[in-house]
Amino acid sequence: MLRFGIIGCGLMGREFASAAARWMHLLKMPVRPEIIAVCDANSSLMNWFTDHFSSVIQTSTDYKALLENPEIDAIYCAVPHNLHAQLYVDIINAGKHLLGEKPFGIDQSANTQILKAIAANPNVTVRCSSEFPFFPAAQKIIQYAQSGKFGRIIEVEAGFWHSSDLDPNKPINWKRMIAVNGEYGVMGDLGFHVVHTPARVGWIPKDVRAVLSNIVTERPDGKGNMVPCETWDNAHLLTSVALEDSRFGHYEFPMTLSMKRIAPGEANTWFIRVIGSELSAEFSTKHPKTLRTLPYTAGQPQAWHEQDIGFETVYPTITGSIFEFGFTDAIQQMWAAFCDEVAGNTPRFQCGTPTEAALSHALFTAALESQRSGSVAKLEPASMGGA
Repeated sequence: MLRFGIIGCGLMGREFASAAARWMHLLKMPVRPEIIAVCDANSSLMNWFTDHFSSVIQTSTDYKALLENPEIDAIYCAVPHNLHAQLYVDIINAGKHLLGEKPFGIDQSANTQILKAIAANPNVTVRCSSEFPFFPAAQKIIQYAQSGKFGRIIEVEAGFWHSSDLDPNKPINWKRMIAVNGEYGVMGDLGFHVVHTPARVGWIPKDVRAVLSNIVTERPDGKGNMVPCETWDNAHLLTSVALEDSRFGHYEFPMTLSMKRIAPGEANTWFIRVIGSELSAEFSTKHPKTLRTLPYTAGQPQAWHEQDIGFETVYPTITGSIFEFGFTDAIQQMWAAFCDEVAGNTPRFQCGTPTEAALSHALFTAALESQRSGSVAKLEPASMGGA
């Protein structure tokens, strides 16, 4: 049994609670989470948890009360970006295991503070929330990359798009304010989801040419006024990746990463496309059970194939393999991996790591410099962390 506290009782806090409530869906899990405490500055948000979970025996508007509770083993923290450094560092220093939301700090300086706390507390497991790689078709692509089945990589494209900000009458919220969201804008909000899978398979950008767009520059404040909308809505990052390969030697390929809050018609679409000399593959959550592949042998025809990937999950469940996987399933799989690791086991697929989050900060910081200068910006290897 892992006893959890939740700091931040919004949308994703409820998603975690829902995943924990149906933990019996997982087969032969060696550990089970129990939510015993919740915290939010808005006390009314805690009512949903106390209404639905009899295990919740502590509520507080002060997160430090949870850190002082010796019964709590781990914390899920989902708060605005400007609070990450203070809360994450305090949680880690309190000896609580942490699954935190991206981007792990409002900027690179804040991320460095978090990395230092992790280094000072080696017995604390710290991971970054990122559920999309747990989709079965995404897992297939990761396995192809790790086994070298793509051959020589020709190009990679990955992205995360939605359309919630297309409506100019949508009231402003904290993700449109630099003081709370940070200068990264959409990159801080959506970017780690895009970076996580390439980073996991070793596709690390060495430079970036960024085009960042602030499309809706004013929004209503809900009080009859129009106020500045300060952060980047969309980001297009063209990066270069260098590989050392036993078959192909040293070579480089382009990798395009995009994050969009304004992508008309898209509803939380995460995708990855890999073009290789021997195999190409692509997956999008727009078609959640479809994996497209193009195997190629010299001199043979070239044709894309489509395969339905069923409920072939990292952690087995009661659901039959013929059925379709979805977002809430990905959330539960991610939580299974985190709890498995906190329990001292080797997870079947590791959640986002602090090193991968640090890489995203190096990339987004370089992207801001590229946007300012209108040129290619180098990523500094020393700034990518080592936790």
